[in-house]
Amino acid sequence: MLSPETVPALLLALTLAGLLLVFHRALGGLVRLLCRTLAGLAALWALAPAGAWLGVSLGVNLFNALVLGALGVPGLGLLLLLHWTLR
Repeated sequence: MLSPETVPALLLALTLAGLLLVFHRALGGLVRLLCRTLAGLAALWALAPAGAWLGVSLGVNLFNALVLGALGVPGLGLLLLLHWTLR
């Protein structure tokens, strides 16, 4: 028999497991986007010295990293195009 103290913990665990099952695909996509954004941030940070030498200075910020992470190399081209046209 379950004690009254363990019932709320058991209900919470079952609720969290159910939510994880329902939102599994969406959470996986968010985790993948987060990893790609972190990789984009690292790429921007690594390319910043070379960009300054070439005359292109993209900011190392979350928006640029998100664009680069979501779109990849075409995202870098988009950011460079925006930088050159809005100059």
